[in-house]
Amino acid sequence: MRHLTIVDTTLRDGEQTAGVVFSNQEKLRIARLLDELGVHQIEAGVAVMGGDEKQAISDIVKLGLKASIMGWNRAVISDIEASLACGVDAVAISISTSDIHIEHKLMTTRDDVLERMVKATTFAKREGMYISVNAEDASRSDMDYLVEFAKEAKKAGANRLRYCDTVGILDPFKTYENIKTLIEKTGIDVEMHTHDDFGMATANALAGVKAGATHVGVTVNGLGERAGNAALEEVVMALKYLLKTDLSFATERFVEVSEYVARASGRMLPPWKSIVGSNMFAHESGIHADGALKDPRTYEAFRPEDVGLERQIVIGKHSGTASIKAKFLLEYGKEMKDEEAVEMLSRVRALAVDMKRSLFDKELVYIYEDMLKQHK
Repeated sequence: MRHLTIVDTTLRDGEQTAGVVFSNQEKLRIARLLDELGVHQIEAGVAVMGGDEKQAISDIVKLGLKASIMGWNRAVISDIEASLACGVDAVAISISTSDIHIEHKLMTTRDDVLERMVKATTFAKREGMYISVNAEDASRSDMDYLVEFAKEAKKAGANRLRYCDTVGILDPFKTYENIKTLIEKTGIDVEMHTHDDFGMATANALAGVKAGATHVGVTVNGLGERAGNAALEEVVMALKYLLKTDLSFATERFVEVSEYVARASGRMLPPWKSIVGSNMFAHESGIHADGALKDPRTYEAFRPEDVGLERQIVIGKHSGTASIKAKFLLEYGKEMKDEEAVEMLSRVRALAVDMKRSLFDKELVYIYEDMLKQHK
């Protein structure tokens, strides 16, 4: 059990999802929800954009939340001044560290990157800010240069280094190796900022924690550039149940928060989404449903109420008689005989194949009523 800081960037990196825009009212609501969940630091936006963005950051600061409020900036003093004007207590100072970014995006040199970062960090430190220096594209950076970058950042006053797997090319084994090396050689606190291009954002974030990272960057529902970021709900629940690190989050509100962000972002929450999807505790397969009815632990890693969901017994092609009987007893108070359940199952399977889906409750009732009428 050691303290880990969860840094949520739904309002910054999450909104950078192609086509997503939050209204200022939605931003305030999301900030409140994140704070109520237990998020330690909220990256609220990019103040230098001005207009609604700057107003939203200022308004979030005025909410007086328990969470630290961070503004994102390039390694440019005018950016940091814009964040300071909003009243944030922390700043992220971001600049690329990989040669491909330095040469082709910034069109400059490694030495110039160091100089820009140190100048911006020194300024922010003089202003009393908590500072995260973000090494963009760290996962494709030369390790010796990244170590030098981290040491210079620490010397200039940075509180942590954000290790960005900007294009999501890491695997958990490489992540562990890189983060362990970086921490051993610099002693700086490291934040994991992982993207999901190969579907490993959460796994890579956890690997970084195993290697000694003290901060984890996340977004609700894994929103973010391209394939998105490590999902808040996945990281917190995996830390709690797999790494035995309980951060005392109000996890029972995860579904509520995920559904709100899904609506605000216009991005559907898939039924199969890990942790918060509606199928997480939906059992149709006869063997699975039977096991879950006898003892939910047979097919559930945690309780549905832990995240704000409910267990569902779904009746369809793959159901068994135990599911049919349990469904009717629990939901309709009707105790079904074995022979009735067998016949019912045959009718259910036939209709499910015709309809190419599981059946609605009303359809089950109609099938049952038709079956009784035919036996009179």
